[in-house]
Amino acid sequence: MPRLFHNELHDEFGSWLYGYIATGGPEFGEIAALAEAVGEGDDAAYHAAFVAAGERAFAEAEAAERAGHDQSARENYLRASAIFDTSYHPLYGAPTDPRLVAAFRRQMTAMQRAFALMDPRPIPLAIPFEGATIHGWYLPAPKEAGGTAPLVVFTNGYDGTVTDMYFASAAAAHRRGYASLIFDGPGQGGMLYEQSVAMRPDWETVVSAVLDVAVTLPDVDPARIALSGWSFGGYLAPRAAASEPRIAALIADPLLPGLADGIRAMAMKFGATPEQAADLRTLAPDFIAAMDAVVRGNPSLDWKIVKRGFWVHGVDSLAAYLAEAEAYTLWDRLEAIRCPTLVTVGEEDSLAAGAPAAFEKLSCPKRMIRFAAAEGAGGHCEMSNRALLNRRTFDWLDEVFAGRFV
Repeated sequence: MPRLFHNELHDEFGSWLYGYIATGGPEFGEIAALAEAVGEGDDAAYHAAFVAAGERAFAEAEAAERAGHDQSARENYLRASAIFDTSYHPLYGAPTDPRLVAAFRRQMTAMQRAFALMDPRPIPLAIPFEGATIHGWYLPAPKEAGGTAPLVVFTNGYDGTVTDMYFASAAAAHRRGYASLIFDGPGQGGMLYEQSVAMRPDWETVVSAVLDVAVTLPDVDPARIALSGWSFGGYLAPRAAASEPRIAALIADPLLPGLADGIRAMAMKFGATPEQAADLRTLAPDFIAAMDAVVRGNPSLDWKIVKRGFWVHGVDSLAAYLAEAEAYTLWDRLEAIRCPTLVTVGEEDSLAAGAPAAFEKLSCPKRMIRFAAAEGAGGHCEMSNRALLNRRTFDWLDEVFAGRFV
């Protein structure tokens, strides 16, 4: 895809919206206009431009609602939610920036307003979890589906929120007759921004708490519950599926067998031997200090590891982050996954490098779908052609729940 934003990180953040065009997010022209508004500005300029656009969409939604144009109001509230959601990624990091919290709250208000205009109306969820609260939404299947419906529980990754998950796949699932459940877990969205709850490797505890509520929701078929994880959710969802028997199907987009694996490769580029990088917790302090200096000197690595990674995991040093990363591994759990599993791999997605080897270790009924750059879907999470990803994954899930996949 053409680069629209001058700043490389701004382009990475802003172009994520391409994946939401097919499900009601901002159109390409709106994204291009936002890039022009940011121009060569800094992170504050990026944030301000997106917030201003979000407020315009919100005001248009309110005007439409007052005039009785509920469909236009709903569409504009959803656009506003996606724009607010994209506004604060440059502000990531501890301590939490108050501008980020303010934009997140506007995002959630816009989403709530949109959902209030839907039929059937999504149900807000507040799930108690170890002294905190997992907030989410249950989106019932379309009324024409009739009776109980299969449910897809969607789990995010590092920097996604319920808004991202709605646009990325839940809206498409609704069109296919599925019910959906979207939530922000530890280290994600509101649990991180407002409750300061960090990420945890044992995601089965999170999903089990969510499923305890999911099976009580109206019109959910407890025998047809799928779990879908995208980005870092490609670690979290399989981790949960390895020990949660209520999961009848699993989608990993892509399958990420270990957080430390990619960091090991980076450590070796910095001069560590394979033996030294085999356990990141044993790297010499001088080596970690040198690695830290390189990371902080690179804007992309600084954002991904220091600003995002440290914050999400609740650590304050590279040594602590490396130690934390070693706890996130699936290699000893892949064979415990029993449900039918779909693994997706984008041709140009470096984060999917370990997916094929992990796929081979799966002993469950399984399928891998590769996405090509020639299809416009070769990048991380197929975001430049997310609609193609949704068509193929829901075709597969249709087959699973119809008993046609072996």
